[in-house]
Amino acid sequence: MTARTATRYTGGKVGASLLDVELQNVYKFFHQELAVNGIDVNIRRGEFFSILGPSGCGKTTTLRLIAGFERADAGKILIQGEQMNRVPPYRRPVNTVFQSYALFNHLNVWDNIAFGLRLQKLSRVELNSRVEAALKLVKMETMRSRFPTQLSGGQQQRVALARALVNRPAVVLLDEPLAALDLKLRQEMQVELSNLHQNLGVTFIFVTHDQKEALSLSDRIAVMHRGKIEQIGSPKEIYEHPSTAFVADFIGDTNLLAGKIAHSDRSTLQVDSHKGLKIVVQRHDYTEPTATSAPVMVSVRPEKIELSLERPTIRTNCFAGKLLHVMYLGTHVHYLVKLDSGDRIKVLQPNTGNTLSDTDIPIYVRWATRDCIALKASGSE
Repeated sequence: MTARTATRYTGGKVGASLLDVELQNVYKFFHQELAVNGIDVNIRRGEFFSILGPSGCGKTTTLRLIAGFERADAGKILIQGEQMNRVPPYRRPVNTVFQSYALFNHLNVWDNIAFGLRLQKLSRVELNSRVEAALKLVKMETMRSRFPTQLSGGQQQRVALARALVNRPAVVLLDEPLAALDLKLRQEMQVELSNLHQNLGVTFIFVTHDQKEALSLSDRIAVMHRGKIEQIGSPKEIYEHPSTAFVADFIGDTNLLAGKIAHSDRSTLQVDSHKGLKIVVQRHDYTEPTATSAPVMVSVRPEKIELSLERPTIRTNCFAGKLLHVMYLGTHVHYLVKLDSGDRIKVLQPNTGNTLSDTDIPIYVRWATRDCIALKASGSE
């Protein structure tokens, strides 16, 4: 990520005055089913904060609770230090950009952006000035007279953003606003959204199921699963040091090998996999299982694995197998290897022109002890 504006939080202890949104032990039920399960979140002023997870995990419900479209069954929701549990949506200092954009088709671009300001009964001079500034901000000055049906998906998204920003909210809520765009336009709008956020310094809360999108845009990410937050951290923390097997598997791609701890010392863990692999894991500076016989999942990212036709001299975490499949991805090549143990290992390597093409050939995979992590197995204490 590029450098952020000076108003952004830059580290250290976070005081209440530096928090824009706080969720304290929040629960939400739908027909006796738990949609949001006791979550605690503190979102810093000026932060680009993403809520990431699969469909049905509770991320959009969490956003709607912040917006006021849903009411929490328990817990507290605070915006800039003020409790909002019983404050209606129109009185909260937030604006929402929806996936569908929710533009008024009978109004042109200018009138769509001005709609919320007219409800505030601003003077004509003030209203015109703020709409013009919003149009310029999203580069839609020449489209002011067009109607939504005359705009592309990316242009509609810009108008929706301008309409949210023109009211000068403390917090902008974005509910998968790029989901309806094609891949190229989506990537272009990600850059524009990031630049817009940096220029404004306003708090953005962004809901998405797209891992790459969250990693590229966010200051911090909350990964949700079954109504709970599995982990909150920077993109690098989430990717390099996932706290659960779900996070490791959901963020990017990984190989997960189930086993038990056979031995541990100050620097390493030895894990015996259920299929007979003896894996050595370098211990890191975060919580991880260490008790002998504790069930664990070893995670190793595909890009951390080396392939060799000859047996490497370093035997630690080196395993024999056969090449099953090769997928050419342009900049990278994806390999699938079946180990002699029966495990299938995904390997991702840069395309250097030396792509292995023959399948069913003997091959070795190897990874460094520092490039794998041991995570508590699901359901274990």
